[in-house]
Amino acid sequence: MSSSAPQDTGHRLWSVDEHLADVLAAVRPLEPIELQLLDAQGCVLVEDVTVPVALPPFDNSSMDGYAVRTADVQGASEEFPAVLTVVGDVAAGSGELPTVGPGEAARIMTGAPLPPGAEAVVPVEWTDGGTGGGAAAGMTPASAAPEHAGGEVRVHRAAEARAHVRARGSDVQAGDLALAAGTILGPPQIALLAAIGRGTVRVRPRPRVVVLSTGSELVQPGEALTSGTIYDSNSFALAAAARDAGAIAYRVGAVADDADTLRATIEDQLIRADLLVTTGGVSVGAYDVVKEALSSVGTGDDDVEGGGIDFRKLAMQPGKPQGFGTIGPDHTPLLALPGNPVSSYVSFELFVRPAIRTLMGLPETEVRRPSVRAVLTADKALGSPAGRRQFLRGTYDAESGTVSPVGGSGSHLIAALAHADSLMVVPEDVTSVEPGTELEVVLLG
Repeated sequence: MSSSAPQDTGHRLWSVDEHLADVLAAVRPLEPIELQLLDAQGCVLVEDVTVPVALPPFDNSSMDGYAVRTADVQGASEEFPAVLTVVGDVAAGSGELPTVGPGEAARIMTGAPLPPGAEAVVPVEWTDGGTGGGAAAGMTPASAAPEHAGGEVRVHRAAEARAHVRARGSDVQAGDLALAAGTILGPPQIALLAAIGRGTVRVRPRPRVVVLSTGSELVQPGEALTSGTIYDSNSFALAAAARDAGAIAYRVGAVADDADTLRATIEDQLIRADLLVTTGGVSVGAYDVVKEALSSVGTGDDDVEGGGIDFRKLAMQPGKPQGFGTIGPDHTPLLALPGNPVSSYVSFELFVRPAIRTLMGLPETEVRRPSVRAVLTADKALGSPAGRRQFLRGTYDAESGTVSPVGGSGSHLIAALAHADSLMVVPEDVTSVEPGTELEVVLLG
């Protein structure tokens, strides 16, 4: 968009798909950066990561016990135990290892390297623990009884070769693909990167999303309501939704219905935003100031070209009034959503979430919420306005493949939204949906 003035294309009715396509065409994945592992959590990997060293890097014990030669414990039983000379301790992280020769054993801890000469590990519970008594329940701490690293141990059961031994490379081999480009880095992926020695990784950063709500009637939760005021729920809902989508969200307190104040607030926020989201002030009322405020954002004394914002009407319910464009010197994308709570949230799910996921560099298959087909269960037929794609709140039962409505169709019914886990989609050419009809269902969980 080349014009810096807002465009009101309200004379034309846009479809949901046209508006989404317009949004995604203007959004590009963020440039990759190198981040420390914990800072990369939630980010998308931009390169394949291969394994530099095998995991585990050496044969090691999966049990606390004794490293032995299999021939020395063959036929061992409680009645006729194998009596072995203990030649030392092998703890996790041990460097110099004792060699296990014929008739010998080494006390070994979980994760410790298998010493030379040993072929298997017998758990301590299969032995007397070096005490000369019955079956041991565990090992005596080395600091409390260092003598148990020597002397004799009685083994009560035989062990096959490689018993309780984790083989070198049994997890991954050097040169294997650890993680493919496009992987979202969660805790297990971070763990794998650390295990193979990667301290940093190249990713697309999590988008920084600034959310602000408009309206002189809005009061922050925790403050007292006065006549004609309501609590600001939209900025909390959308900031939480942005985090859920994978973004870093910054919530700005409600801005009064004053164009200059709103304009100054937006300009102040541009420095930390990859995407801006406003809610409220996009309809046709005398105090809908978002259109007025966005007429000159980013086009001040420095004469910076600021992009432009289109305000349009969509063939959908809820969420008919929408605004979209770019602002500021970096042409930061801005989505202006309606102010009714349900309209705002549905609009976020349909348009803002895909924009965030696109900024993250996710593949197209992971940009939108998944959808399924489900059969409507309801007491009566559901009505829908002609020529509008309606999104009704619902609860989806995966086991039965059914969906049930929650609350009505009003765009202010936020309590019903809190109990919904899906959106039922009624096509533009359908005005009544009978129980038993199969619908598209967008899953929100």
